Amino acid sequence: MAANTAAQRANAACFCITLERSTLIDLLDLQTGSDGFGDSLVGTHPYLFAASPVFLTAPAIAEMRSIVAAIEAAIALPQFHAATLNWAPPIAMRDFGPAGAMMGYDFHLANEGPRLIEINTNAGGAFLNAVLAKAQRTCCDSAADVERTKPTDTGFEDRVVSMFRSEWTRQGRTVPLKTIAIIDDLPREQHLFPEFLLAKAVLERHGIETIIADPQELTSSAAGVSIGDRPIDLIYNRLVDFMLDEPRHDQLQAAYLSGQVVVTPNPYLHVRYANKRNLALLSDMNRLSQWGLPTSQLELLRNAVPRTVVVKTQDADSLWADRRNLFFKPAQGYASKAAYYGGKLTKKVWQEILKGDYIAQAYTPPGKRRVIRDGIPVELKTDIRLYTYGGGVLLTTARLYQGQTTNMRTPGGGFAPVLELEDERGL
Repeated sequence: MAANTAAQRANAACFCITLERSTLIDLLDLQTGSDGFGDSLVGTHPYLFAASPVFLTAPAIAEMRSIVAAIEAAIALPQFHAATLNWAPPIAMRDFGPAGAMMGYDFHLANEGPRLIEINTNAGGAFLNAVLAKAQRTCCDSAADVERTKPTDTGFEDRVVSMFRSEWTRQGRTVPLKTIAIIDDLPREQHLFPEFLLAKAVLERHGIETIIADPQELTSSAAGVSIGDRPIDLIYNRLVDFMLDEPRHDQLQAAYLSGQVVVTPNPYLHVRYANKRNLALLSDMNRLSQWGLPTSQLELLRNAVPRTVVVKTQDADSLWADRRNLFFKPAQGYASKAAYYGGKLTKKVWQEILKGDYIAQAYTPPGKRRVIRDGIPVELKTDIRLYTYGGGVLLTTARLYQGQTTNMRTPGGGFAPVLELEDERGL
């Protein structure tokens, strides 16, 4: 990417407050059909929604979409699939058909272009961001090269409903999809429980009964899977026990393995897409070339996927010596838990990394966005998330934060809409 794009200038100099907070509150009430829902959400989650947008150029957005397509093509290679089976437990060996509801591709934006940070199979926040995008006033920055712009309706709701219906039929079901269970441990205690309520409202507007439940509420019999007296057709799985191997998930594990219920995302999809060991495959151009990935897609991934290796004790000395250029992540981690920038590692944490199942990824700093906080310009970090299904983009959004990793607890930060700018200089 050019070193001084219109988007970079806007992210540094535009201090517009585009969020219409009263509109957001009204939309949240309207979307859920619950008066007071919006006020309650912004009260309990004060840093969930940023007041300012993040700017991206049209070429950068197009490049990220192309990168997603290249990754999907690489993952579809038979040799790639065979390689991922090397770290797949038995539960993740069988493909039941689903493509994975609400995938997330996370990027940092470097001067040279987008850099893939990770892939997630149960990416949260999409339903919240879809509402946020509709609660924006037009940006009217005074900088000459920032056009007046505003996010547009993306047709998100229709695409999400189609996604779940597709997951249903991909597992061989021929009758209409009637019931979905959104499953998570103690869902009402989850930070993003309000999103579950939004998802339930969206699905029920389209005639799909939706229940939010703990996995221990599931019962399985020869007749199928149910919660109480309600048969369940499909489970929208928000658990972070990706292999369903915790004892409290026994019922769900049994139902999944028997094929009694459609589960999306599921263990097979996590191993195929989101185990962070896969990043070592996606950054190995020699191997991808040998496996037959087309040259144009190889070049995209060569630039987009930071070099990644699996941490091995025999490489400990060289990795430690190069730690300031590396970011360490657990192979089956989530939400940046137990992830560390190498430049801040202690010897104690390093020993824990060596004993665990970790990858080391070439460090790509996050983008920057300056916002006004308490009347003072403050620089926040940014990352970009593309929510996808089957390689198609459902929604593009951003997150603003301070600290080592993304969070929803930074004053002035949170989810932010992406505003697209034309940039005559391109990438």
